[in-house]
Amino acid sequence: MVNILVFGDSITYGAWDEEGGWVQRLRKYLELYYETYNLGVSGDTTDNLINRFDFEAKARIDANGDNIILFSIGTNDCLFLKGKKSYWVEERDFKNNLKLLVKLAKQYSKKIVFLGLTLVDESKVNPLPWDTDKSNNNKSIALYNKIIKTIAVENKLLFIDIYEYFNKIKYKELLEDGDHPNTEGHKLIFEIVKESLIKNKLI
Repeated sequence: MVNILVFGDSITYGAWDEEGGWVQRLRKYLELYYETYNLGVSGDTTDNLINRFDFEAKARIDANGDNIILFSIGTNDCLFLKGKKSYWVEERDFKNNLKLLVKLAKQYSKKIVFLGLTLVDESKVNPLPWDTDKSNNNKSIALYNKIIKTIAVENKLLFIDIYEYFNKIKYKELLEDGDHPNTEGHKLIFEIVKESLIKNKLI
């Protein structure tokens, strides 16, 4: 049995999708041959993920089996905090966190995948209605997406550029609250991830 561990934040968790999000859709698609674990936690940054990664991975990795690790993280890291006048996780720290996550993941698998970020509707999330000290914008999303891609390329890992897919379409129609994808958005992410994993012979 192949284990697929998907680490991330609320988008990974499946917020706002009636069917549980893109990871749940991947799980249903693969369930006869793969064990797919949704390890998304709402509000998580790379700082949070580092703190829980080993514990979560050890509980689910099959030492004698095949393991695939997906990271879909960064949207919260690039939130701008008005009070501190800085990103929640600054650029340099974000880069170092991603490098550490790669190092940690390589202890369990050679098959490591990074997903890019989704764009936002700035009119709805600048500031965030549920936390007005924080705001998000697509310039920051693009910057942090580029960092993720750079780390993936440097480590010769698969990078699935969700940002580029969203940027070519009317992506605002795929957002529920300006930040999280709606059901149609999750469907699209699932299809992009599925096809990329097939193309690269990971599934």
